[in-house]
Amino acid sequence: MLLIRFPVHFFRSGTGSEPVRDWLKSLDPQDRKIIGEDIKTVQVGWPLGMPLVRKLKPDLWEVRSRLQVRIARVLFTFEDGKIVLVHGFIKKNQNIPLQDLFIAESRISEIRGRK
Repeated sequence: MLLIRFPVHFFRSGTGSEPVRDWLKSLDPQDRKIIGEDIKTVQVGWPLGMPLVRKLKPDLWEVRSRLQVRIARVLFTFEDGKIVLVHGFIKKNQNIPLQDLFIAESRISEIRGRK
């Protein structure tokens, strides 16, 4: 039996949408399975490092998933003992686009602003 150390939650906007969940649902089932297994590895094995997890900023990490023919990233933070998935995207080049970092950071600010 796996011991889940940190529950995973999806970021929920003020309007109730869950953009990371919606993004995952848009992927094909095999890709969702790979990403889900990688997230579960983070849940049970935290703290982890490369090649699966990389710290991007003080409160922001990425789960690095290798899909069948592309690469996905799920950005997350910790809040109240939970892993909160704040943004997901398919990588198209070497660096994380600044727009994706901005989205993740603004969602983290929104989470923290609700307290």
